[in-house]
Amino acid sequence: MATARTLFSFPIHTRTIAGFMLVMVLGVGVMLPGCAAKNDLEPPAVLVSPYDSTQGDALWAVAPLRNESGTSVPDVLAMTDAVVAKIQETRGLSAVSTNRVLGAMNAMGLRAVTTPQQARELARALGVDAVVAGTITAYDPYDPPTVGLTLGIYHTDVPGGMLEARRVTASATEIGTGKEQHPSAVVSEHFDARNHEVLMSLRRFAMGRTEVNSALHWRGFTANSKLFAQFAAHETIARLLDAERIRLAQSATKRASAAR
Repeated sequence: MATARTLFSFPIHTRTIAGFMLVMVLGVGVMLPGCAAKNDLEPPAVLVSPYDSTQGDALWAVAPLRNESGTSVPDVLAMTDAVVAKIQETRGLSAVSTNRVLGAMNAMGLRAVTTPQQARELARALGVDAVVAGTITAYDPYDPPTVGLTLGIYHTDVPGGMLEARRVTASATEIGTGKEQHPSAVVSEHFDARNHEVLMSLRRFAMGRTEVNSALHWRGFTANSKLFAQFAAHETIARLLDAERIRLAQSATKRASAAR
């Protein structure tokens, strides 16, 4: 009659190898949860205002974006809210809510902000330092998604070219003449998830904003149009702030040259 062979019926070297493998499997099982927990949280990339915030954050308002994408699919207010959220996340900046902007526009009889003068009137009505106005230039919510945004910023420069964040009344009423007939800065961006450079930027953005152990991880931002819109808003605001940094640096250079 055949008898069942157990681990202990194998030769000594076989039992040693089997025991070692069992210990390794158990050890990995114990270590994995600790390793996963250690990598659960990562700091996300954050935006920083280029303005002097010693007296407080600069206050911006975002006019409802206009849809020029050639399709009726975009949720204009949702995209506007995404831009507002990224401004509020920026260190040194604050933004009024979209509902408050819509209320001011209704009181002014404005259906949309399409001219620099309208942007300045809206800034005056809201008592903010700057108004951001723009358009949705491209939109496709299906994976791989596409979002195109153009944003311009209208605000008053105090003498010296620096924004004085707390002079809300002055910065609202001084707008309207000379060079202020044009936006201080304009950026136009197109984010196509088929583009590998866009995907690399998206992966950096997703770090700290998604679960590392999730099935899709950062790829979830291409599968969800709202998440991809958040990425597009973040990147466009980042480039608008970069444009403002360049403008302020050029103003500082001109002042230094004039002082010589």
